[in-house]
Amino acid sequence: MHRFKVIPYTYRTLRHHQTHIDQPVASLLKSRSVIRFSGPDTIKFLHGLLTNDVRRFEEPVGDEATNLVTPNVPTRYTPPMYAALLTPQGKFLYDLFLYKPPMPQEKLDRTGSGPGSDHNGTFELFADVDSSVLDELLQTFQRYRLRSKLEIENVAEDFSCWQRYGGDLSEKSSFAEEQEAASVGWSADVDQSAMSASYGDEVGWQWFKDPRLDCLGLRGIFKSSTTPPQVEADKETDERNFFLWRFEMGVAEGSNEIPKGVAMPLEYNFEGLNAISFDKGCYVGQELIARTHHRGVIRKRLLPIRFTDDNGKEVEQKVAPDLEVIDTSSGKKVGTVTAALGCRGLGLLRLDEALKRSSSLTIQGQEGVKVKAIRPGWWPAEWYEEHQHHGAVVA
Repeated sequence: MHRFKVIPYTYRTLRHHQTHIDQPVASLLKSRSVIRFSGPDTIKFLHGLLTNDVRRFEEPVGDEATNLVTPNVPTRYTPPMYAALLTPQGKFLYDLFLYKPPMPQEKLDRTGSGPGSDHNGTFELFADVDSSVLDELLQTFQRYRLRSKLEIENVAEDFSCWQRYGGDLSEKSSFAEEQEAASVGWSADVDQSAMSASYGDEVGWQWFKDPRLDCLGLRGIFKSSTTPPQVEADKETDERNFFLWRFEMGVAEGSNEIPKGVAMPLEYNFEGLNAISFDKGCYVGQELIARTHHRGVIRKRLLPIRFTDDNGKEVEQKVAPDLEVIDTSSGKKVGTVTAALGCRGLGLLRLDEALKRSSSLTIQGQEGVKVKAIRPGWWPAEWYEEHQHHGAVVA
């Protein structure tokens, strides 16, 4: 289906990509599937369920005064949104990237309304979701649907999810470049006829800045029958390299890395990943999120971790999720490994223990494997202020 060379997946490839990728690469995310919500109640339905303010997709494109709940994203176009569905007790169930479908042949009307919300009452939003729980996720949304006027469809055969990352993608953050590389093409400030075709396909699907963090690169959904733009002949690589890229940033994704029905979203840094609105009002699980947020202290957080030997040399070990991380100097449990690949991983760890320079962390039952916990550079200062006196290690 795709007409380009795939970079082989080897441990050498992994090590090359772990800390730096000189040129942008792209990965087809087989771990993600695409679903579609359509109908006049789409926004109302999702807004009452998800952690983020879905009403943003109804706001006029091009309005500089738009009040977005996701402060890391520009306001001149409708970017995708990251959000989660929680249990009534406020525990994680599923994460979703929501996209408003582009319709580049249309222009804004005099009222500022844009494509995707026409006068016939139809409205569409697409979402990329965790493939491993796709059927269960669809059933869950159907249970909540009740009498809402919308359809929820599996369109995984027709659309695929892709990520571009590495090189200087995360550094291209000027407003002009964001509009060109990330807009859907019909914004009032983008001349569709003048835009480079390399940024989008013939039906308008384009790359967007990842709504979580700039450093994660660009994300998009594309017709499965087409080659996404900007994917050069020798620059597609296995999606496990994107896993490593995320692990370096301390970002988990999907139910395999964020335990379903167990994980506390704030401990998995969802607030810093633009996934939660604290102003939108009620949604499923909102009470616990609000109470935890206003209490102000998160003692455990998801951190990037590296596996080394006694000499500090990185080692590739078969470290499995759910293994405990132990501080050998105190004998205390510091946290748990939540994901691991090669000599990289993610761990849900107690900050006061994990970020001590003097701490000696290891995997329980694998004492030869040392664990180095790292504070990501993108973290807000208030997340670690109370732990700074321990001497945090900064990535």
